[in-house]
Formats: sequence, structure tokens, C-alpha cells
Amino acid sequence: MIDTILQTLLAYLIGTVMGGQVIGALRGGIDLRKLGSGNLGATNALRTQGAKFALAVLAIDVLKGVLASALVPQLPVIGQPLLARGEQAYVCGVAVALGHCYPVTAGFRGGKGVATLAGVFGTLLTASLPWLLGSFVLVVVLSGYVSLATIVATLVAILYVTCFSAAGIFSAAGAFTLAMAALVIWKHRDNVRRLFAGTEHRFDRAMVWRRWLTH
Repeated sequence: MIDTILQTLLAYLIGTVMGGQVIGALRGGIDLRKLGSGNLGATNALRTQGAKFALAVLAIDVLKGVLASALVPQLPVIGQPLLARGEQAYVCGVAVALGHCYPVTAGFRGGKGVATLAGVFGTLLTASLPWLLGSFVLVVVLSGYVSLATIVATLVAILYVTCFSAAGIFSAAGAFTLAMAALVIWKHRDNVRRLFAGTEHRFDRAMVWRRWLTH
């Protein structure tokens, strides 16, 4: 049991390594928490610092999800583990996402977990990734709203696990997906309010179809 707890704690600590803080420090002490939305994630990095900065943040945050879900559950254990490795991988996926969203190293003010969860889903539910990325890109291109695209991709994840995953929704994969969907929607609650109010920031440059229609 102690091994399961230690692995979960290690996954959480991996999650607290914030890409926004790491790249900000390397770029002369840029603090994303004082810029734009105040979020440490890649979206705020893109809006305030540009594409190269945001891609570096994104890479670190995705890698965290991969490491926590792929490597941490494979660490040697002493005695009988509490959970099977497959189940522990999902527990570590939850832990790394919580570490990213609520990092103790940053006053529990982290990102919204999307990039890190993409790393987890890419590792544990690899076949779902084209569906998630496809729905995300489609909604961004059509609407320009990154938050809306994120929520839609989250709902697609639930649909995928329910309808196409061999494990089904009543499984470790299903429990993980439902829990992380709730986390993502909770972290985007202010975005949802702004969407309904018509005040949400829109990424107009992503709406390439508008440029095609005007030419």
C-alpha cells in the first residue's frame, strides 16, 4: 500500500513542475500569473508571450502527463501492490492533473490541466487522441473559442470511452474520464460564464474559414 501512495505522490509532484514557470524563469523571470488571465498554462502563454513560448510550455505540460502515467506506475514495488498497474496508471493520471491544476509549489494556482491530461490520454487511451484533437481543432477553427473546444473535447472523451473503448464507462478508464471531465469543466467555469455572457476571448486568427470567405 505504501508503494501505491508513494507513486501517487510522485505523480502529483511531477504535475507541480509548471511549464509556464520553467520557461518563464528561463526567459528572464516572466511570471504568467501576472499577465493576461493569470493562468500558467499554454493558452495564456500564447496570448501574452507568443507561439514559441507557448509551445515550450505545452511540451513540458504534456510530457508530465506521459511520465506520470507511463513510467511512475512501472516503478518497483515492495510486497503486494494495492492496485494493479493498469489501475494505478489512472490514479497517477489523476494525481498529475491535480498537481498541475493545484501545485503546492505555486500557491495552488496552476493551469487548467488540459495539456497534462492530453499526455495522460495519449498514453493510456491512445486511440482516443485523434478524436479528442480532431474535435478540439474543429471547434477552435469554427468558433475561435479555445475554452469551448476544450469542453467539447472533454465530452467527446466520455463518448469515446462509453461507446468505443473496450473497457467501457464502468471501468478504471471510465471513472478516470468522468472525474477528469468534471475537473476540466470546473476549471473552465469562468470561461463558461463568459461564453454565455458573450464576453469570452476569441482566438480570431484560428478561424481560417473566415479568411477564405473574404478572399
